[in-house]
Amino acid sequence: MGDELQPREGQRPQGQPQPHVRCTRKDAARYAILPGDWARVDRMREFLDDVQDIAFNREMKSIVGSYRGVRVMCVSTGMGGASTGIAVEELHNVGVECMIRIGSCGALQPEVGMGDLVVLSGVVRDDGASRAYVGENYPAVPDTDVLMAEVQTARELGLPFHVGLGRSHDSFYTDREEDIDRYWHDRGVLGADMETSALFTIGRLRRVRCGSILNVVSLYEGDLASEINAYTGAEDKAAQGERNEITLALETVVRLEHYRKAGE
Repeated sequence: MGDELQPREGQRPQGQPQPHVRCTRKDAARYAILPGDWARVDRMREFLDDVQDIAFNREMKSIVGSYRGVRVMCVSTGMGGASTGIAVEELHNVGVECMIRIGSCGALQPEVGMGDLVVLSGVVRDDGASRAYVGENYPAVPDTDVLMAEVQTARELGLPFHVGLGRSHDSFYTDREEDIDRYWHDRGVLGADMETSALFTIGRLRRVRCGSILNVVSLYEGDLASEINAYTGAEDKAAQGERNEITLALETVVRLEHYRKAGE
């Protein structure tokens, strides 16, 4: 396959934008980085060359630029699996072939430190969005090549990171949060977010190559509210972790593009 993006079934006619992400095929890149928070899209600008704004609709903000010669989109998904699923579907429609989430998570193991990165090799599907597509026994796993590229790149960059399982859920405020966290802690899950299950499940069903890199902003058995409040805009370990996950995602894209061209 050459550099030209391929049309997808479901693409809206005559360049009409997708209804939520508001992107067209001409806006699209082969690779998309997916933060949850639209403010993280703005913070990615300093990493990219030739940045162009695409759209900002609801929680979905998008830009496109170049990183070390590779065209890359950055599109915020919003919080949770439902909006993430919409973003994945609509970006797939305009031809995006690889999506890497850069998000935040709460640690579920004591050795997973503040600002560490968690590279997910699979996710417990405790969300509603992925179950709207397929039964719970369908695994939520990343693309193998993307996962291997993330791990190899993180090692070469010398970043503090862990590889393993995560859990995606729909609420921070159930009456059983401590019990739920302890249950998954006992089963070796590294951290929890709200979006990766939808990304991995829907991406796999749509034949999109996906990965997920999470920045730890809350420690296991820590004070969730105060730790997240400290993270937003702060120059601390979690803020450095965000910069690290952006760098890791972009360098992974460069590696994947090198592999793609070598295989042509």
